Amino acid sequence: MNNSVGSTARLIGAGLRALLVLTVVCGVIYPLAITGVAQALFNNKANGSEVSSNGKVVGSELIGQTYNLPPKNPNDPEEAPAPDLKWFQPRPSNGLGSNSVNTQYSLILSGATNRSGDNPELIQWVKDAKAAVVKDNSTATYKVKPSEVPADAVTSSGSGLDPAISPQYAELQVHRVAEKNNLDVGKVEKLVKDHTDGRTLGFIGEPTVNVLELNIALKELTGGH
Repeated sequence: MNNSVGSTARLIGAGLRALLVLTVVCGVIYPLAITGVAQALFNNKANGSEVSSNGKVVGSELIGQTYNLPPKNPNDPEEAPAPDLKWFQPRPSNGLGSNSVNTQYSLILSGATNRSGDNPELIQWVKDAKAAVVKDNSTATYKVKPSEVPADAVTSSGSGLDPAISPQYAELQVHRVAEKNNLDVGKVEKLVKDHTDGRTLGFIGEPTVNVLELNIALKELTGGH
C-alpha cells in the first residue's frame, strides 16, 4: 500500500513538473522568441501589414474596407450605405450577409455566401450588383455595358474581406473617378497601371489592384481632398 501511494505521488509530482516546464517553454519562452524574431525581421507583417497615410495608420493591405458617404440618418440602422463615388470601390463583401456593392466589411462575419451558382437569391444579388456597377460607373462621356462588368465587381471573395480588385474592375471605374475628382482620365489610368501587381513569381494567381493603396495614391494626386 505504501509503495503504491509513493509511486502515485511521484507520478503526480513528475506530471506537475512536466506541466510547469512545458507551460514556461511553450507558453512563455517560445511565444516571446517568435514574437521577437517576427518584430526584428518582419516588423510590418507581424504588426498586421499596416498601411499609413500622412503618418497615420489607415488600414491593412490584407483587409478590404468600404468608401461610403456618411449616412443621411445616423439613427436609422436600416439605411443602406451609399458608396462615395469619388473613390475606387472594392468588390462586394459578405460582412452583412448580402452581396450588395454597398455592404460593409466585417472582420467578425468573414466568410463566403455558401450559396450555389444557381441559387435564386445569389442570382438576384449578382443582377442587382451588376446594375449598380453599370449605373454608378457610367458618365456623360463613357457608358458601361453590362458585358464589361467583371466577376469580382459583383461577387465577393471566399473570405468576404479581399482587399484587391482585378485590373479590369479598376479600369472600369477610371472614367467615373476622373469625373468626380476633375482629373484627366489619362492620369487616373496611369494611377491604376502603377498600382497593378502582377502574378506571384510571374505565373501564380492573377494580377490585382489593392484598393486602399490605390485610393491613397488618388488622394495624393488630388491634394488630399
